[in-house]
Amino acid sequence: MFRVGIGYDVHRLEEGYRLILGGVEIPHEKGLKGHSDADVLVHAICDAILGALALGDIGEHFPDTDERFKGISSLKLLKEVNEKVNSLGYVVHNVDAVVVAQRPKLKPYKELMRENIAKILKIDKNFVSIKATTTERLGFEGREEGISAYAVVLLKEQQGGSQWK
Repeated sequence: MFRVGIGYDVHRLEEGYRLILGGVEIPHEKGLKGHSDADVLVHAICDAILGALALGDIGEHFPDTDERFKGISSLKLLKEVNEKVNSLGYVVHNVDAVVVAQRPKLKPYKELMRENIAKILKIDKNFVSIKATTTERLGFEGREEGISAYAVVLLKEQQGGSQWK
């Protein structure tokens, strides 16, 4: 059995914050503002995984009102989401994601992002696709007010079955 999920996240760009995408710190004059490290890419992937099993969204599992998650690496959140999914009898088969940002250019960092995400999900990096695009200066991403990310995941049932039938 397979399950598909889609995720989306957005955070505001502001001075005084670090820009973290896919667990990679990227040099830039602005960073993403959020309760955690505001890694929109990893947040979108978490939401896609949770959505595939109808488990709600990242805000329900890691609320911004909980001080335990203040400044936390989103890769730690992804690890916890993956462990939850595994405990229910599923594994992530593949991830396809896109980051929408006018700047900075993300090509030099995409391979490390793929490696980080694959390592946490315990899958081969060839099953993790990270793409980047601009909006040709249209919308909030184009005005460099924020960055968004979309993700689609495919979960597959582990051998021995799952608790979700």
